[in-house]
Amino acid sequence: MIALKQPLVALFGACALVCAAPAAAEDDANVWLAQFATINASDKVFVRIEAQERFTDDAGRLGQFLARSLVGYRIDKRTSIGVGYAYVFSDPGGPLRRNEHRFYQEFNHRLIETEGGVTVDARTRLEQRTFEESDGTAWRLRQFVQLRVPLSQDNKLVVFTEPFVDLNQTAVQRGGVSLWRNFVGVSVPLTKNAELVPGYLNQYVVRDGADRVDHTANIGLFMTF
Repeated sequence: MIALKQPLVALFGACALVCAAPAAAEDDANVWLAQFATINASDKVFVRIEAQERFTDDAGRLGQFLARSLVGYRIDKRTSIGVGYAYVFSDPGGPLRRNEHRFYQEFNHRLIETEGGVTVDARTRLEQRTFEESDGTAWRLRQFVQLRVPLSQDNKLVVFTEPFVDLNQTAVQRGGVSLWRNFVGVSVPLTKNAELVPGYLNQYVVRDGADRVDHTANIGLFMTF
């Protein structure tokens, strides 16, 4: 029980830390849609592809589109590594549209798995971000931790936290913690190999001026082949 409590305390402590941050001067209502497909080439090798559509400005327009791919290798049943590429188009409004090419490496590990079906998973992702509109490479570290708890025979509570840490300063990133996402939702199985995970995502954006909070209806579709 002690081994289970420590990661859970850390997970919810991180969420509480963000919620306790000073109130932002600006906020926005978003709708984010995401589709994820994992294709198993073998017991060890897999490919993951995804697309994400993020509607901003009170969900009135498409503010960002992301297409991401990854080739992964399972070291064992609890651990995998992978390398990938993502293209991100961002339109925050006005003349500041950006085309981003993002290379990344990630390490995934299941920290906890109980007989009752409770799991805690962690993902560490290192990104190298380049932009067509500016020079330089922006390095960013993301630490994702997710808790799943069975609510019924079919459904699970899904909670995650993910801080984004800028490792250097460029024209597009300021250095230090730049984003922090916290999510709570419920998994809804559609078929044996597909599930829908709708929920609420809170994104705190640290900026040079007034910070911003995005209140987001987040809906993810996860498929395995």
